[in-house]
Amino acid sequence: MGEAADGAEAVSVAREVRPDVVLMDVRMPGIDGIEATRILVSRPSPPKILVLTTFGSDDYVFAALRAGASGFLLKRARPEELATAIEAVAAGESLVFPEAIRALAAHAAQGSEQEVPQRGEGWARLTPREEAVLRAVARGMSNAEIAATMFLAPETVKTHVGSVLAKLGVRDRTQAVIAAYEAGFIDPRTPRAPSA
Repeated sequence: MGEAADGAEAVSVAREVRPDVVLMDVRMPGIDGIEATRILVSRPSPPKILVLTTFGSDDYVFAALRAGASGFLLKRARPEELATAIEAVAAGESLVFPEAIRALAAHAAQGSEQEVPQRGEGWARLTPREEAVLRAVARGMSNAEIAATMFLAPETVKTHVGSVLAKLGVRDRTQAVIAAYEAGFIDPRTPRAPSA
């Protein structure tokens, strides 16, 4: 375990300690948390990054997720929410909370007015079931929730998620959701699942 006071130190400590999960503050002196996240995920075997901030701004959320964060959590989260978030990110789950979904949708809506999204060949290789799983992931559903909704075994959902990640060339669920919005696969105007 390590601790850092600024972004440059966070990068240095993470290189030395090699944690599975990094809790990253967005606003730090020098290199901010978004740039530190970008640096860490560009390295081989990067840690999962859970971004913590007092700022719920769509720009911060989108920038953090776009930089490669696996999740985003406001600092006002209760200790048990933080513990659950760390466990989820460590297990490979994404933390696409309502704030993150709103940010992705807002940026996708802005982009959809300006340009026609382009999809790589990986999109054409997705099966209908994989597309449905990706849409559920984009709504913030866990593997267990997807399994219950689609009447699948949790292991089957995990296999479908893994296949989606491989076909799209992304490293985790959060990046798959970003890719889905940016490619126009998910319509930002489509209603999302109600938040709990």
